[in-house]
Amino acid sequence: MSHILLYIAVFLAFCVPGLAIANPKPLGLWIQEFKEEATAQGISEKTLDQAFKNFTLIDKVIELDQRQPESTRTFTQYLDSVVAASRVTEGRALLKENRAILEQVSREYGVPANVIVALWGIETSYGKVTGSFNVPHALATLAYEGRRADFFRKELMNALKIVDQGHVMLAAMEGSWAGAMGQSQFMPSSFLSYAVDYNKDGRRDIWATRADVFASIANYLKQSGWNNREGIAVKVKLPQKFDITLENIDRLRPMKEWKQYGITQQNGAPLPDTGMAALVFPGQSYEGAYLVSPNYHVILKWNRSRYFATAVATLAERIGNGG
Repeated sequence: MSHILLYIAVFLAFCVPGLAIANPKPLGLWIQEFKEEATAQGISEKTLDQAFKNFTLIDKVIELDQRQPESTRTFTQYLDSVVAASRVTEGRALLKENRAILEQVSREYGVPANVIVALWGIETSYGKVTGSFNVPHALATLAYEGRRADFFRKELMNALKIVDQGHVMLAAMEGSWAGAMGQSQFMPSSFLSYAVDYNKDGRRDIWATRADVFASIANYLKQSGWNNREGIAVKVKLPQKFDITLENIDRLRPMKEWKQYGITQQNGAPLPDTGMAALVFPGQSYEGAYLVSPNYHVILKWNRSRYFATAVATLAERIGNGG
């Protein structure tokens, strides 16, 4: 019987190549070498000891990384789900509830309050769904796994720097399986570059302090080139027999030129006379056409998905100014 069990174990090991780990180095040796590198970069021995205490590879993280399902949802299905009426209603209520701090952040960073709230809502359902993985352990798992070792090794190093700087306790450093953290879902590198201690308590707390969350989102957009004189995207109506080859996210044209092609806003209203925009089909052409400003590209720096960027624009528009 023991021989049969051994055979089954070996068989399964070779029949699930998607979860195989390519790194031939023993985990203990890998951890030792990482600690030496981290120490050389100034990370404290205390943080390193705490970070790797009781650490084991997280199978679920490896599975999610190696078996990320391809989305089968159409753009319309995605938009209906992500920009549901309940999310719009909640966004309006939260904008009103946090109006004072949001307007202060908006003035300081030049990013509209409804855009900040829309990103917050789509990323984490307004802070309710932030991930429950231990971020250093998830990142260490991915760094050791090896498929994107350099990227995740750097993110792990950055995560430990954040802990060393006192912004969050290791036990509270939770996030997604890929290491995106807090209510703004920043990777550690983005945290170090863009997170803001807006309430001046000495910590950039994107996990529990809304002022820091809002300012961090706004700072990311500002530093990425946000222009407060422009919107993000407007859904448009194309004339019959329109030349769809004009769709090109990188080809900005004057609004007057798009008007000459016979394009109107979705409700039939004319386009504005000023501004530059590119024509984009986020999904299939029949699912909707949008004229997008350079701010759309700023949102794409946050997340490269056109589905995501268009959803942010749509939610921000539907939230409005909160009444």
